[in-house]
Formats: sequence, structure tokens, C-alpha cells
Amino acid sequence: MSTFDRRQFLTRTAAGTAAALARPVQAAGTARDQNSAIDFRYAPLSGQTAFCFPDDHAKSLIGERGELRYANLTVEFSLLGTEPDVVAGQRLEAPEIPIIHTRIERPEAWLELTTFATNRAGEGRVDNVIIEVRPRTATRVYAVPVIAVKAKREVSVKAEGAGSAVFLEGSATPLLVSDAPLGGRSGLTLPEGAAEASRPLRRFVRLPQEGQPAERLRDGLAAPEALLDEARTYWRSWRAFGGAVAWQLPGRYGEFLRACARNILQAREMKDGRLTFQVGPTVYRGLWVVDGHFILEAARYLGYDAEAQQGLETTWARQRADGGIFAGGGAEHWKDTGIAMFTLVRQCELAQDFSYFVKMRPEILRAAGFLRDMRDKGKNEDSANGRYGLLPRGFGDGGLGGLRSEFTNTLWALAGLKAVAETAARLKAPGYEPVSQLYAELGSALRAAMPREMRRHAAGFDYLPMLMKEDKAWEAPNERERPQPQIAQWALSHAIYPGLLFDPADPVVRGHVALMQASTKEDIPAETGWLPHEGVWNYNAAFVAHVYLWAGLPDWARLTFHGFLNHATPLYCWREEQPLRGSLSAGYIGDMPHNWASAECVLYLRHMLALEDGDALRLIPGIGDFELASGDPYRVDQTPTRFGRLSVSLEPAGGRRWRLTAERGGGQEPASVVLPAVLGSGLRLAEVKGAATKPDGARVLVDPTARSWTAVYGAY
Repeated sequence: MSTFDRRQFLTRTAAGTAAALARPVQAAGTARDQNSAIDFRYAPLSGQTAFCFPDDHAKSLIGERGELRYANLTVEFSLLGTEPDVVAGQRLEAPEIPIIHTRIERPEAWLELTTFATNRAGEGRVDNVIIEVRPRTATRVYAVPVIAVKAKREVSVKAEGAGSAVFLEGSATPLLVSDAPLGGRSGLTLPEGAAEASRPLRRFVRLPQEGQPAERLRDGLAAPEALLDEARTYWRSWRAFGGAVAWQLPGRYGEFLRACARNILQAREMKDGRLTFQVGPTVYRGLWVVDGHFILEAARYLGYDAEAQQGLETTWARQRADGGIFAGGGAEHWKDTGIAMFTLVRQCELAQDFSYFVKMRPEILRAAGFLRDMRDKGKNEDSANGRYGLLPRGFGDGGLGGLRSEFTNTLWALAGLKAVAETAARLKAPGYEPVSQLYAELGSALRAAMPREMRRHAAGFDYLPMLMKEDKAWEAPNERERPQPQIAQWALSHAIYPGLLFDPADPVVRGHVALMQASTKEDIPAETGWLPHEGVWNYNAAFVAHVYLWAGLPDWARLTFHGFLNHATPLYCWREEQPLRGSLSAGYIGDMPHNWASAECVLYLRHMLALEDGDALRLIPGIGDFELASGDPYRVDQTPTRFGRLSVSLEPAGGRRWRLTAERGGGQEPASVVLPAVLGSGLRLAEVKGAATKPDGARVLVDPTARSWTAVYGAY
């Protein structure tokens, strides 16, 4: 394949990688508070959480006040009286158990809402809320619970056994049923009752999710504890991991891992007969190609191999006759076609099976042909993109709207073309010359364009903006309407890692790192997305944490990853974007739970233990003092990599010593296996058994042919 040279621009040999990593990116500053606690300090003040089952058609949501949120209506719970409700807390029973307790306080009493889903045989899918009132001061209080239905349609109440059923205007099936009659003193009021510390006032409300008649819920209405036990039994038996994959992570890391696995599966759904890993439960209840890439990779890391393959096929089912692949990002998201190519290669790597890659050659070539046609179309438009020979003006996303002269589409297209070209070369698969040729041509065009588009930051460094200089927005008279330097840098983060389009010493990488550090607020890069002022794009922080980890800046990676975790709610999920604390101008954007965020959490936790860097396998690159402080072990078993299944454990070995064990199954052999020479601030690599080693500056190279070995770190 003479048209493709792995040593050309934007590719790196394993030796080149090692040399570059020996000279890590120079940080613009030092990571502050690198051992910060994970304590939800920046949690959004407004949020919602799913409490449905995996693959559930009913994506039931609860808000921060315990209210249930459905399409075009909410159901809220309160008490009569004049004082305002104060939400004192909301918690899950466990990160993997979405039974949610919300405590609402009044001066004389507090209200606890226990919210959970059931799917009892013969009854069907139902949302349930147990309402309990307990006194705070006197030994006994009298209270009147209130239900408020906020909907565009009127509601009516009918007697139903010993309780009531509530109907929306025009509906023959109930919105909810209660175990006690509902009155009308103020909204929908339940009967007054006495509440004591040892005997709370209790009411039970059920909301059918399959159009069931009230009589089908009657037996369960009389047995809330039995239903609650059924829900607990289901979730306690549910496994966050599939197949042979197993994880053991201490503290918050383990909690987030299990919760994120649940988040991803709760959003998943069968659509038109195809399993679809969806981004969220409401406005993002669908397929986005770029979000889907990372969600599918996380699914593999969690052990859901067959499901990830189905998700991959769902993505490629979106291919049009012209070869383009589009989903939720829209028709000007040219990058989606390149991302789908990148996803196909990554999924085959993780499966250790390239038969699907071979089978899909016609579709891959059509996709590459679409990108070639788009490049040629761009040459005919009067834009910087066309003059440089890049893909035409497109939708940048991540705060960059409309058809603009921008880099994001070309960067992701190159990542996809590179992945396919390299894989075809390694497999010696014929027929991929058009892919290699387009990759070389686009890469050459990008190399020529980037130096001309670099800008000087006020902090004194040069960086590559994603919006080109010819865009008039840069000269907007109102400074607040000009683009932030860091806007839409998400695609450059991905081009750096996992796209591996650049050497770590490249000025583009150095500028990106400096820009992300300079824009850090609340421990994560701020104003990088659709909130241009005083807002943060939460999971964008995880993209940047990966860049730092890959670039040899583990303290910055940890700071940024912890900042990302601290922008989740205590129920372990994220909004897409939210205001900085104290902002008077920013709001909230996007779905919640947002499962690209969940996926990024899973990916970083895996990569801090095992990071694939081209032909190199880097072990425990993200482990430092914070991770070692608890003295608890870290373990991931049978995690998929491009080098085969890998098991890694790091555990205390007595005294101030830690033992690392690595075992790799069959698969492509890495060109190098890399360990840090020093772990944290006080542990040096003392010995390796079962494999030859070679010191390499701040790193140690382990014989890549060794399949099983142990290393010991000790104090020095």
C-alpha cells in the first residue's frame, strides 16, 4: 500500500511515542489541590435522576425536590401549611440501587419520599412513592399531605376502592392512584393524620406506566413494603458488569463506576428492533454518533460485548446512500461519518475480532467516499476550509453553531480515516487505498492550515482555535458576543486522545493544554461549550483529563477528573452544562442523566489503570498519592484492549509497599509496556518478577512479550 506511510504526518511509531513522552508537555501552571476530596462540592442545584429499570421503555425521572417528571407534566408532593419546603437531602440506597429517598423539612415535621419502580407480573410497570411524615419537635403532629399535578390538561378525581384515582382530561386510564381518598382543600390533599416518631403518617401513591386500569394496581396499593422489597431484591441481584469482566475500585471511584453502569443501561432502549445506547432519557433520548462512540467503548469495558456490537450495528444502520452517516448531530455534522469509522475499528480491537471490519469494507469505502466528496465540495465554496483543502464549513458543536469555517469536522474525519488505514495496513487487507490516500491528503492540508490559524492568548501562549480567523464573530463590537478561545475545543481534545493525531511535543498539543489550564474554574475547564460566560460543560472536563493523562500530567488529570466528579449530583449523574457557582447570567443546558458523562467516567477509571497509547500499553499512569491513601486495592479483570484481555491489580504488600500484577491474554503484542518509575511522591519501583525491564527516564519499560508478571513499589 504505497500510498500510506505510517511515519507520515499525524502518525507515530512506538519509539516516537516513547521519546515524546520522555519530554512531557510543559504545564502552564501546577495543578492545585491535586488530592482534593470527591464530595460533590459543585453539584448542580437543579437536577434529575432516572429510577427506571435497564432498557426500560418508561424513562421515569425524579427531580431534586422529589417531584416526578414526565412529558408535559410533573407530580409534586408537599404538606399543607404556610412555611416553605426545604429540601434537606436526597440519596440513593446505593449507587447501583435507584431507590431514592428525598427529605423535605418544615419547622415542625419532615416529609420523606421513597421513590422506586416496579414491574410485578400481572401488574406491569409502575412508579411508586411512599409518603411519610415524622415530627421534628413535638411528640405528635397532625399533617395533611398534598399532591400537585402540574399539567396542560385539567385533572379529575374519582373514588377507587378505599382511595382515589386521578385522571387527565381526555384520558380513560389513571395518571395516579392513591391508597387514601383525595380531597380538594388545596390541590389534591390526602386525609389528615397523626405522625409520631415511632409511627409516621404514611400514604402511598402509584403511577401506572403502561396505561393499566386502577383495579390492576389495587393489590399492590395495599402492600407498599412488599413492593419496595421486590425492587430492592431486583437491584441487589443486578450486576453492573457482564461476561468475565470484573472491577474492584475503592471509595467514590467504585461508587461512580457502579452508578454510571446503571445510568447507561437505564437509558438504553430497543428502537425499531435495534438496541440503541441512548444519551439521555428526554431530549437526548436517541442516538448521537460521537456520544455513542464513547458509550459503546464504556459498554465493552463493563463487559457488555454483544450489546456493544448491536449498538455498533445500530450506528452503521444510519448510513445513507451517499455514504454519509448522521444521527442526532444533524446533517452538517460531517464528522459523524469519520467517528463511525473510528468506532468500528475500536469495537473490533476490543472484540479481538476483525471479521466485521472485513465484512463492512463496502460501507467503509462508501463512508470514505462521502468524506472525499465533501472535501471536493469544500474546494468550490468561498471559505478558508475550501482554500485549505479541508472539509467544507460545517456544524462545529460544543458551542459552535451554524455552518462555520472550523476545524472540528476535519479533525474527527482524520481520526476515522487514520484508524481504518492503519487497521487495513496491519491486516494486509486489500482495497483500502482510497482511504489511505484521502487520509494523507487531508492530513497534509491540515498541517498547512494550522500554523496560519494559530492565535496568541492573553496569557502569552499560542493555541489553535476551532473557529477560523475569517469568521466575523471574532470582531463582534460587543466583547461578550465574541467567541471564547476555548470554545469547541472538545474535538481537538479527541483528536489528541483517543485520536492520536499529534505528537505530545506538537505546538498544537502544547497550546491546547495551556488553553485548558488557563480556562480552569471550579477545577475544570470553563466556558468551553454552549454557555460562553460563567458556565461549565461538565463532561468536557473528562475529555481534557484524558489529554492530561496521555500527555504525562497526572496531577492535572486527577484535579480535572475530580472536578468532573464534583460537578455530579450526590445521585451520581450529570447535567450537560451548568452555571458556575455565583453566576448571574448562565443557566442549565442538556439532558440529565447525560450518559456521555457516565461513559467518560468509566473510561477514565479504566485508563488510569491501563491506557492504550497507539502501540504502547501504559499501566497505572493515573495512580498517585490520592489513590494510594486509603490503602485499598484496585483491580480490573479481563478488561478488553487492542492487545487482548488484560487483568491488572494493585494492592498493598505490607509496610509501604504495593504490588502490581499484570496478566495479558492472546492478541496483538504491544510494542512497549510502560510503568512509572515512581508511584506518587514516595514509592519507587523496586523489582519486577517474570519479565525483563529497562529504565527509561521517569519510566520503566517492561518486556512486551511477557504475558504475566508482578512489580513491587516501595518507599525510598
